[in-house]
Amino acid sequence: MLEPLHIAVLMGGWSAEREVSLVTGNGVADALESRGHRVTRIDMDRNVAARLADLSPDVVFNALHGTPGEDGSVQGMMDLMGLRYTHSGLETSVIAIDKELTKMVLVPHGIRMPVGRIVDSESLYAADPLPRPYVLKPVNEGSSVGVAIVKEGGNYGDPIAPHTKGPWQEFDRLLAEPFIPGRELTVAVLNDEALAVTELRPKSGFYDYDAKYTEG
Repeated sequence: MLEPLHIAVLMGGWSAEREVSLVTGNGVADALESRGHRVTRIDMDRNVAARLADLSPDVVFNALHGTPGEDGSVQGMMDLMGLRYTHSGLETSVIAIDKELTKMVLVPHGIRMPVGRIVDSESLYAADPLPRPYVLKPVNEGSSVGVAIVKEGGNYGDPIAPHTKGPWQEFDRLLAEPFIPGRELTVAVLNDEALAVTELRPKSGFYDYDAKYTEG
C-alpha cells in the first residue's frame, strides 16, 4: 500500500451542479479515508487559494462539477500554486467545458458530431433555430443541466414564447442541435484505453439531470 497522503478534496462550489458535486466529493473523501489517507474536505469558495496554501496538501482531488472546477479556473490556480491535482489540465478543461469550442477541436480530426447553432434567448423566441425536433443545451454546463428537447407539436410553444418556462432560461448562450433518435451509449477512456460500453436506458424521457442523480 502507498504511504498515506494528505489529500484536499474540493467539492460544492457555486455552479448549477453544486449538489451533485457535494455527493461526489463526500463519496471520494470517504473512500480515501477508508484507505488510510488524511483527507481535508473543502467546500469551494472565493478563499480557496488561501486555504490550500495554508494546508499545503500532497495532492488536491478535484470533485467539482461545472464552473469553476471544470473550466480551467481551478486548474490554472493550482498550476500557479505548484499543487498536484486530479482531473484534466488547464488547456483540456478550457476546451472541454465549452461545447462550441469542443466541436471546433474535434470535427477537424474526423469526429462525427451534429451540426448545431449557437443561439441566445432573444433569437430563440423569434424563431426556431433548427427544424423540430431539436435539442437545446447550455454551452458550458454538464450533468444535462438546462437541456431540453423541443418537439413537433409545440411542447414548448410554436414558436417558443418569451414567457415559456424552459430549463434553458437561466443561461445566456445555448447550443441548438438536431435531435438524433436511437440508442444512447457511453464509453469512458482512461489513459487512451477505451473501457466498457454502457447503454443508458432511462425509465422515461431522456437521460436528464433527474435520471442521472435521483434514485429509482
